[in-house]
Amino acid sequence: MEATRRLADAGVESPRVDAELLLGHVVGRSRAGLVTLDDVDDDAAARFGALVDQRADRVPLQHLTGRAAFRHLELSVGPGVFVPRPETELLVEWALERLAGLDGPIVVDLGSGSGAIALSIAHEHPGARVTAVERDPGAIEWTRHNALERVGKKDTPVGVVAGDMTDAALLGELDGRVEVVVSNPPYVPDGARVPREVADHDPPLALWGGPDGLDVVRGMLSVAARLLRPGGYLGIEHADQQGTALPALVRAHGAFTEVEDHVDLAGRPRFTTARRTEG
Repeated sequence: MEATRRLADAGVESPRVDAELLLGHVVGRSRAGLVTLDDVDDDAAARFGALVDQRADRVPLQHLTGRAAFRHLELSVGPGVFVPRPETELLVEWALERLAGLDGPIVVDLGSGSGAIALSIAHEHPGARVTAVERDPGAIEWTRHNALERVGKKDTPVGVVAGDMTDAALLGELDGRVEVVVSNPPYVPDGARVPREVADHDPPLALWGGPDGLDVVRGMLSVAARLLRPGGYLGIEHADQQGTALPALVRAHGAFTEVEDHVDLAGRPRFTTARRTEG
């Protein structure tokens, strides 16, 4: 397929998959459904070509289709919001294991973006009382949109709050009541090289975390410690190279125990977990 070659020449990591997903988007079929596609009319071919050109210019695939798959959900995404990654699904799985068997647990997702973490927890643990916090005015519109869309599909509602995860007064009404705090915070070190899809299209507030990438986390730990009940759980995603530094930061804070780091499916350090001390 010419589109596959075009994307490969542009340096796209998965050119054939992306070409097939774009064609499926244009003609309203799944990738599997393309097997029986006999012909593409001129209008569809023109729209497909335009999308391939944009993808070759490294516009994220999800921005072109308007959708991002995450666990059991499809979320709306586009300019102004961080595109959820498959690696983050493991953090959700960990959180759901902590919530198993609990009736109406309170969960807070700090820096929610598209709402992927918060909405997945609400979808897979019906009855959980989930609050999604987002600071970026552009991103929170996507959070709200996806939250409303999931309510339309009969999922448990998720509260969406405009706020800064480092704000000492954030969600004061939940102090000491939260079972799980989860976050995929900005953690890219300033000046780090990232793919064009990220550098040109993910919102800066979702990416950059200071010289070592951990400035936002430093401010967020006290908020998480305040929100969590004694024995409650904290889970934070991080960059590959922060698998030692972030656990050390959590231990040094003093309000957490059972600090542990976890790897993703590729064996790379991916997220740190801890429990709020009982004292």
